[in-house]
Amino acid sequence: MSLLRKPLGTSGLVHDIAPEDAGWTYVGFKLYRLSPGESVSGSLGSNEAILVMVEGKAAIRAAGTDWGVLGERMDVFEKTPPHCLYIPNDQDWEAVAETPCTLAVCLAPGKSGHEARRLGPDGITLTQRGEGSNTRFINNIAMEDADVADSLLVTEVFTPAGHWSSYPSHRHDEDRFPEITYLEETYYHRLNPDQGFGVQRVYTEDGALDETMAVKSHDVVLVPRGHHPCGAPHGYEMYYLNVMAGPLRKWRFVADPDHAWLMP
Repeated sequence: MSLLRKPLGTSGLVHDIAPEDAGWTYVGFKLYRLSPGESVSGSLGSNEAILVMVEGKAAIRAAGTDWGVLGERMDVFEKTPPHCLYIPNDQDWEAVAETPCTLAVCLAPGKSGHEARRLGPDGITLTQRGEGSNTRFINNIAMEDADVADSLLVTEVFTPAGHWSSYPSHRHDEDRFPEITYLEETYYHRLNPDQGFGVQRVYTEDGALDETMAVKSHDVVLVPRGHHPCGAPHGYEMYYLNVMAGPLRKWRFVADPDHAWLMP
């Protein structure tokens, strides 16, 4: 089964990735591209969700509350902090597009441990990570330092043209805390200019898994295990939205021994 998921279309429900489809246990991911006036809704059941307004604006009702219009940036490459909403399990939600918008729905098992709440734009600051051609910029939406979810870890990454990201190569595919945690992961990619492409490799040290993919805007890459670096060619900057979840809401990873010398 390929780890590269191409969009289902250019509008409406563009991605619909459930754990059973991905061949894993925890992470689900949906992506909608909506025109003004279009609406979508969902019932979460046993899952919690983080709605991420990737682009555009939408009026959101969720968990019995009218959250008003969420969203501010009209182009993801503005790099401004996103408007997001956490919704606990066993709740419903609805979004009505106010402008053309791209809405991501990040899913993982919920435990009724957190209340619905806004996440961002307040409290999200674009932060540099790495140096040289490994420099990239992070909008942390819901990482482990913020106790805002039961299972989900969600972040945005902007990689300048000609740079590498999720690099040096690392993996988080064993439940052996505190050295390493088991986290499934999805990458939702965008390129700027839009006709560009990036490269992502997913591989294990023993070579049992080794897949290298050319990714384009609106592609999703599944990372069930192994290392997963990606690169942006000259002339094209890369964005990705990461969704991670596993049995423990901690992000601990180990480097590929061949490249560990590059770790800061």
